[in-house]
Amino acid sequence: MLRISEEELDRIERERGAGLTSNEILDVFASHEIRFSEATLRKWVQLGLLPRSVRVGRKGKHQGSQGMYPSRVVRQIQRVKEMMAQDYTIEEIQREYLFVRGDIEELERTLGKVFEALRGAAKTRRSEPSARAVANELVNAEALAHDLIAKLESIEQRLIAAATAGAGATRQQAVG
Repeated sequence: MLRISEEELDRIERERGAGLTSNEILDVFASHEIRFSEATLRKWVQLGLLPRSVRVGRKGKHQGSQGMYPSRVVRQIQRVKEMMAQDYTIEEIQREYLFVRGDIEELERTLGKVFEALRGAAKTRRSEPSARAVANELVNAEALAHDLIAKLESIEQRLIAAATAGAGATRQQAVG
């Protein structure tokens, strides 16, 4: 099975921190000669295998908005494709491997909104004596939040790897 390298996935996530449109996601897979369609993207979102896009306004008057998916969606698509290639059903993937993914993403979005609101409030109070202390505390809190998300994702990955290894052994016994 063709796959996108870890280095490439890391680069996409680093360079496209604001996210990717559905066309950009399809272009990434097409550039690596991996089949993935708009219909499949939409279906997997409906099934909860992938996060929903977030509407983001475009700069300029009357430009409307566009759906942006988190940059890690490319990694998730590849993971789901690999599991399906190993004969996992959609139900197994939903139940066993993506059981907290949506919750982690929702926590990350919520924390982002909280920090954005706090940064806005802190900017309006720059002249107050405690403003520098508040700004420092905010930076520290954001770092902690980032570390928390990374730790939760790491735990999830370890659980997925263990479950995949266990399920692979069970499948081998069933075949053998």
